[in-house]
Amino acid sequence: MHNLIIKNAAQVVTCSGFEGKRGREMNNLGVIENGTVIVTGGIISHVMQQGEPLPVNEADYKVIDATGKALLPGFVDPHTHFVFGGYREEEFAWRMRGDSYMEIMERGGGIVNTTRATRTATEEELVDSARKRLDAMLRLGITTVEGKSGYGLDRETELKQLRVMHQLNDLHPIDIVSTYMGAHAVPEEWKGREDAFIDFQIAEMLPLVAGQRLAEAADIFCEKGVFTIDQSQRYLQAAASLGLKPKMHADEIIPLGGAELAAELHCLSADHLLQASDEGISALAASDTVATLLPLTAFSLREPYARARTMIDAGCIVALATDLNPGSSFTASVPLLFALACIYMQLTPEEAVTAFTLNSAAALGRADRIGSIDPGKQGDLLLLQFPSYKFLPYHVGMNIVERVIKKGEVVV
Repeated sequence: MHNLIIKNAAQVVTCSGFEGKRGREMNNLGVIENGTVIVTGGIISHVMQQGEPLPVNEADYKVIDATGKALLPGFVDPHTHFVFGGYREEEFAWRMRGDSYMEIMERGGGIVNTTRATRTATEEELVDSARKRLDAMLRLGITTVEGKSGYGLDRETELKQLRVMHQLNDLHPIDIVSTYMGAHAVPEEWKGREDAFIDFQIAEMLPLVAGQRLAEAADIFCEKGVFTIDQSQRYLQAAASLGLKPKMHADEIIPLGGAELAAELHCLSADHLLQASDEGISALAASDTVATLLPLTAFSLREPYARARTMIDAGCIVALATDLNPGSSFTASVPLLFALACIYMQLTPEEAVTAFTLNSAAALGRADRIGSIDPGKQGDLLLLQFPSYKFLPYHVGMNIVERVIKKGEVVV
């Protein structure tokens, strides 16, 4: 762990809080002008206004003069599928010709295509390719990331993906939160036996994953042609009974009632939500389930964006994520994420920052530890090249992160 003083920051954008923010509160970033932050032993120990005397011996600390720079919490990406084999560039070209995501799935493409490549990849190959993706994310300011399995859809490959994430969590500066997503799609060998596949997940896979502590959460793709509301409910209730936090891919293609189910089951998050109904949005607003929105996916699929403005105005806790994956969002571009969220989804710059820091930490059940600049939280921080957080969506598509700090150590 490391001792660090970052002084004279043009803005200390604290995003202060220990739980997700909803509605108008998302605009409250708790900005301190010309502030100083002290990290002691990897943990934020002091957040100070201009002119306050240093409460520690400066000689015991590395010092960064942040004059003219904005200091923010490290970004938290709460929805990715960054461990996978192969690519799907051909399918991207098909989509550009007008084929739909579901049409491509029906001809053997989509998730099942990546499943074949991931099954044949060695553990070492997956570690190597995933580490390079993490390196790119770190340069963009992401200091914690969720990784989902779901490209094995069989016993051995699912466990292989989760083991890769655990290895990388030890090897890489980014903290990795593992989610088991054995119900990402129906594998070819289970076609027509979807209920039996869910039975297999409940009887064998979920107890195995929970027993070996390979994941913190469990996720399912609740969608027409994938898994039904009833199947999703059975799977998630079984996961929760084993101590795995429930999460859902919900209402991405059609309004199936996934948002309503996520709220009913007290899911950690409901993700995608492009087609969430008014009733679903109301249910999320009345719950602590985080609405995690993935604008890069909608952009890549040329689909309408999720109704972020409606959700925030209704009182939902809204988070943002990249959804890095080889099919529908082969990008972890934080600059594009901020631009799309503000320009096309009508978030204010303040709401977008909250959605990719404190609220995205809440979507992982970690808002008590990361996502804001508060004493007692992990010293995960980033310095921008500019004096204000407002440059994040304004300097469109450009990475303006100058330094990344993980547990008090400069890692970029």
